[in-house]
Amino acid sequence: MRFFIFVFILFVTWGCSTKKMQIDVPMESPETFSYSGSAMVPDKWWEAFDEPILNNIVDSALTNNFDLFTAWYRLQAAEALVNRESSSFFPSISAMLQGSRGKSLNQYSPSEQYQFSLMAEYELDLWGKIRSRVEAEKYRAKASRADYHAAAISLTAEITSTWFQLVAARSYLRLINEQIETNQKSLQSLKSRFGSGQIRSVDILRQQQLLESTREQKNSIETDIALLANKLTVLSGKNPWIRVDSVSKDLPELPPFPETGIPVDRVQNRPDVQEAFYMLQASDRDLASAISNRYPRISFSTSLFSSSENAEDLFTEWAHNIAGDLLAPIVYGGELKAEVDRNEAIKNQYLYAYGQTVLSAFREVEDAIVLEQKQERRRELLEQQHDLALASLEQLRVGFFNGVNGYLDVLTAQREEQQLRRELINARLLLLEYRVALYRALASSFETKREINDT
Repeated sequence: MRFFIFVFILFVTWGCSTKKMQIDVPMESPETFSYSGSAMVPDKWWEAFDEPILNNIVDSALTNNFDLFTAWYRLQAAEALVNRESSSFFPSISAMLQGSRGKSLNQYSPSEQYQFSLMAEYELDLWGKIRSRVEAEKYRAKASRADYHAAAISLTAEITSTWFQLVAARSYLRLINEQIETNQKSLQSLKSRFGSGQIRSVDILRQQQLLESTREQKNSIETDIALLANKLTVLSGKNPWIRVDSVSKDLPELPPFPETGIPVDRVQNRPDVQEAFYMLQASDRDLASAISNRYPRISFSTSLFSSSENAEDLFTEWAHNIAGDLLAPIVYGGELKAEVDRNEAIKNQYLYAYGQTVLSAFREVEDAIVLEQKQERRRELLEQQHDLALASLEQLRVGFFNGVNGYLDVLTAQREEQQLRRELINARLLLLEYRVALYRALASSFETKREINDT
């Protein structure tokens, strides 16, 4: 009869265990993004640019980058915590062997005592406290994996942007060399005509100043090239190995605009959003565990032991003991309730942090779309300006040789035309960087070689 009463109590208490709570995210998602293309982007989105050397650098970084190693071992630690908490589902068993030897003042020979015991303890998870703790750690492990994927995406985006900066710097350097050569020829032409009285000395000085200015820019861009190459080598996790002369000569064409898809589906696949969601779920399970801690606990223990006054007879006689404990919290001075309130506040923190992460994800996509579209328009306008500046320069040169205008007009037009050519390179670079930002904002997790080898 007592057994059936115990089973009934167990059934009732199990039915009263804490359940997963409904999570209502405090936000609304847009129905569509402001613009969408039709191109499908691969999971390894940087391959859309069709840059083989860039692909090799990214592959190396995903294997050797130290920051990514750090994120990976954070994941390993989180998964180990899951295994540690899951061990509470099973009894804990321990063994103890004791031996002592002593002699009192009135004894002729020493006395000995030996004891061996096996002990097992087990707690019934009546209210789901243990299960909630395990689930919380599982969600944290999922969050750690999402954090690892977010780190991989951030790394690939930084490498891709740095690569395009290096390519642009190389293009910029070639342009500077051409402009130095052009300015030198113009200076020699002025000097050769100076003796005829057609050229003033101030015109020569101004042309010399333009020449030195372009030389100064060359020195600056050579410094940038070296620093960008060093940055790529560090990101790839290796000692310097990137040969600058192997870098692409020109910036690639912009790939077709990607399909942005349904906003809520897109952002839910982002690893940073997944990480925030899993941390919210973990905090919910922590709250459930704290609530369960206010209810009674039932645990069982058993032991099997043997003792003897000599080692030879230690295992000849055995005794055993079985015990059950019921521990019910009565007065804890508000400690347990305060712990519940603390976990509920933490859950609300993660709830709004999750909402903010989702909103930020929407904004990043929209920002990247707007920036790319406006930058494309800016590039078109710069090309038109350059065409006009080049035509004006040619007419002013003809006018100067015919004595219609002075050389200052030619010099000003030459400076503007050269500056516009440099701005065009920067405009193309910004266009690619905005596309990288868009790919990153839309990117979902991809499996790395480290994960494949780990499985």
